[in-house]
Amino acid sequence: MNADTDHRIYFFANGLGEAIGPDDAELHAQYEALIWEDYERCHPSDSFDALRHRARFSKEDRGLLRDWMNVAARRARQTQPVRQAGRNDVYPTS
Repeated sequence: MNADTDHRIYFFANGLGEAIGPDDAELHAQYEALIWEDYERCHPSDSFDALRHRARFSKEDRGLLRDWMNVAARRARQTQPVRQAGRNDVYPTS
C-alpha cells in the first residue's frame, strides 16, 4: 500500500485491512465523480472530502462512505461509458 499511488480509504479491524472502493484508480475516480455532487447536496453542512477523511476513523462514516460507493457502483452499471468494476463493485457491509 503506497500512499502516493493508493487512492482508497483503508481501515483495519482485528489486524485485517479492508479498502473501500475499486482497486483501479481511474475507476475509483469515476465512482467518486458519480456521487460527489449528490452527497454534498444531500449533506449541505458537510463535504465529500470530509467524509472520506472521517471514514478512516469512524465506523459510522465508513459505513456511509461504503453506502455511497455502492450507489456509485449501481450508477456505473447503468451507464455504458463508465468501465465496470466486476466482482468488486459492491462492498461488504460488515
